Amino acid sequence: MRILLLLIMSSLAVGQSGQEIAKWVDEKPSPKDMSNTTKMILTNSKGKTRINIMTSRSIDGNKKQIIWFMEPKDDRGVAFLKIEHNNKDDEMRMWLPAFKKVRRISSKKKGDAFMGSDLSYEDLTNRELDEHDYTRLDDATVDGIDCYVLEIVPKPALRSSYSKHVSWIAKNGFYGVKEMSYNKRGELKKEKEFSYQRMKDYYVIERVFVEDVQKNHTTEVTFDKINVDSGLKASLFQEKNLKRLPKD
Repeated sequence: MRILLLLIMSSLAVGQSGQEIAKWVDEKPSPKDMSNTTKMILTNSKGKTRINIMTSRSIDGNKKQIIWFMEPKDDRGVAFLKIEHNNKDDEMRMWLPAFKKVRRISSKKKGDAFMGSDLSYEDLTNRELDEHDYTRLDDATVDGIDCYVLEIVPKPALRSSYSKHVSWIAKNGFYGVKEMSYNKRGELKKEKEFSYQRMKDYYVIERVFVEDVQKNHTTEVTFDKINVDSGLKASLFQEKNLKRLPKD
């Protein structure tokens, strides 16, 4: 039924506004919870790489997420907790075992890089529908995938580190295919590519590739051992559990 609904919505999208398409993206089916092993490869302008292995758990469409760093050895035990709120600033905390302290990340720091990657803390949060303006641009095809193209402009109250995004959305599935993000000066800052796989009734992300075009630095994130709808409890997403590495 959900797949049929997506096909019907896709057929109705001819002539629809950017706001309406963004609403369909926001309302597409998503897992109740998800767990995975994450590999993050950072590559600098000289071609030198650094690899992190993480374990991630999330619920509520990724609005609550906890990430534990497992490798390399000097990062093992570092952990990140994110809890998104609708009517107040999101909560973000990082456990730093070397300093035996939890660092709280304020909303003013959401443009900072996450663990030296090309993903900012803002990139790790969901994009709330009513905090942005959407303009539909000409449709396009990316790697054989028919896409809607949206210009997405954060509203001033969001205090975003970006001035706008241009996002390519798959017509069949309403998932992101690629995106270009611009800094506050209107200059291209990041190019992002996304790959998804079908699991149950969902399109589940399996790869993100981000290039900071100004720094000539890239981040590739791949997701393995993906498990959805396994019954994760909301009680997991507490600060005290940052210090408890998972056994698997």
